[in-house]
Amino acid sequence: MTGAPVIHIVDDDASFRAAISRVLKVSGFEIADYESAISFLRGIETAKPGCILLDVNMPSFDGLQLQEELAKLSHGWPIVFMTGRGDVPTSVRAIKAGAEDFLLKPVSKETLLDAIRRALAGFEATKQQQDQINSLRSLIATLTPRESEVFALMVRGKMNKQIAFQLGTSERTIKAHRHMVMEKLQVHSFAEAVSIAEKTGLLAPSAARGVENP
Repeated sequence: MTGAPVIHIVDDDASFRAAISRVLKVSGFEIADYESAISFLRGIETAKPGCILLDVNMPSFDGLQLQEELAKLSHGWPIVFMTGRGDVPTSVRAIKAGAEDFLLKPVSKETLLDAIRRALAGFEATKQQQDQINSLRSLIATLTPRESEVFALMVRGKMNKQIAFQLGTSERTIKAHRHMVMEKLQVHSFAEAVSIAEKTGLLAPSAARGVENP
């Protein structure tokens, strides 16, 4: 994540927002605060990515409802819940729905900062993983339809002669397609090609049989 991480404080208590903002600014974070879940949703399209510090109990539209709405929007920013009236069922529901942490007010500075830093570290790791997957999918998109068919069969352990028979062409042609697949995917081994198929969801980890060449 480039620049100072942004902490989005969503809480209807103005004094709490101000106090937490001061603590986080001194700790090097950029702050954006919102008086309600609705105001956060209104500004989400132009907001910078970061961690959401979210109150559970708010009028009209509470924190759990906002969490559900963000899930519908496929919005993956990490959420750290904070509440003065927490209970076990609520915390379990929040965590099961993907919240990074569930803290009870008042919370110490150290506990809060640890939760936020863990959430941001997890978010960054997930983002890097997704960026890698998107890059690999872009490579796969350069394959022709026939090369895609060869790729799908080769990573499942099919030998060249088996692929040729299944696709109704010659083994020499399959070898040529296979060479182009490896070149376009920028890999030098069968194992690397299988890894790409697994990482992009085209192949279950147990599906490859480890046959590199026929």
